[in-house]
Amino acid sequence: MKYYMLLAFLFILTGINAQERVKVDGVAVVIGDNIVLDSDLKKFKQELEQRMEGKPVDITDCEILEEIMLQKLIAHHAVIDSVDISEAEINEEVERNIAYFTQQLGSMDKVVAMYGFNDEEDLRKELFGIQREQILIRKESANITENVDVTPDEVRTYFKNLEVDNNLPEFSAEVELAQIVKILKPSEEEIQRVVGKLNEIKKEVEEGYSFRLKAIINSDDPAVSSNGPGAGGKYTITRQSGFIKEFKEVAFSLDEGQVSEPFESGFGYHIILVDKVKGQERDVSHILIQPEITNEEKKAVEEELNKLRERIIAGEISFEDAARQFSDDKETRMNRGLILNPQTNDTKFDLTRMDPKLYNRVSSIKTGEITAPFYEEVRGEDKMFKLLKVNEKIETHTANFSQDYEKIQKLALQKKQEEVVEDWAKEKLSDTYIKINGAYVKCEFQKNWNKF
Repeated sequence: MKYYMLLAFLFILTGINAQERVKVDGVAVVIGDNIVLDSDLKKFKQELEQRMEGKPVDITDCEILEEIMLQKLIAHHAVIDSVDISEAEINEEVERNIAYFTQQLGSMDKVVAMYGFNDEEDLRKELFGIQREQILIRKESANITENVDVTPDEVRTYFKNLEVDNNLPEFSAEVELAQIVKILKPSEEEIQRVVGKLNEIKKEVEEGYSFRLKAIINSDDPAVSSNGPGAGGKYTITRQSGFIKEFKEVAFSLDEGQVSEPFESGFGYHIILVDKVKGQERDVSHILIQPEITNEEKKAVEEELNKLRERIIAGEISFEDAARQFSDDKETRMNRGLILNPQTNDTKFDLTRMDPKLYNRVSSIKTGEITAPFYEEVRGEDKMFKLLKVNEKIETHTANFSQDYEKIQKLALQKKQEEVVEDWAKEKLSDTYIKINGAYVKCEFQKNWNKF
């Protein structure tokens, strides 16, 4: 339950919109400089119900409120303790969450609509505030628990207690994956064609042709024909906007009315026109052209991987050696092709939380088997063919001390850390301004939030 509760905090931990909504929304609690609104509890519960996928949510409003208050208390004292965070790390977290939400829902428009924002820029501003507070909470919590550790005896005792209480956790099916990647690269002739086309457009715009019309006719940016940001190739950006680094660097190096030279990014090749400079903002128009890779070029790479797969299956070369010699992926090539799970930073993927496309690739194959080559393209990144090998597959099972020691150790450590944070919170209540309003005054909290 704690896992789902922490996920559900994402859209209620910031005070940015809370300050704007306070006039029409009841304040449930004030903790230091932070407030919790009545609507925050409702939003939390809705998010929790979605995360539980229809399973009963056995938690009261008072329990929800106490969890939120604890997070607000930690955030409040992080500011008092001058916890240091940088704008760069906040933006990194924002981008990671944007990528996750977009992947889960299918498009940025669906993300914006689901969470009730006006547009992508509005969403990003809100996420910036949320992630700032999340990082403050994380760093302050780490400071509180930095000296906490568990011994093997404590892990064993923790497991035995779960066993005696008939409360051993169920661990989901997991898989360890390795990959060989061949990146598709356009020919030099195709790159020169694209750059030449952009230089031609740049010249025509400088001679007076409409950049907007040129964008509508030529740009490969799918937003160019939309009604929102990117329509006609036009965007308003700041240095904090979630645009790729290359795009912002070029945009902020130009004067008003200036058209850039063609430049490359993970999306393809661009030119940018700065329409207007407005303080820290730029109104810019851009044209994106992506070099084409022919079907013949794709087929050649696919066949190359097919032959490599046959050699691996025949025992002529190991998958690990093949990854080291032939894979184009820098992160996994020198690690025997092993793929790290970005959520946990280890090599195991929970099949129930895996990206649906990846799940479909590996759910039906057994340990030691290799997929056929398949094409993959992520917008803003490379186009590629891949081979995936299932190094290990562990089915859903009740926790086993020897097999799952590392997981049990993490759970035991997490429990001990939570106990330390709880003790810390009880000490901080006495010197923190806390005001509980309305019906919540009658809540029976575990800690003395009411101070009487």
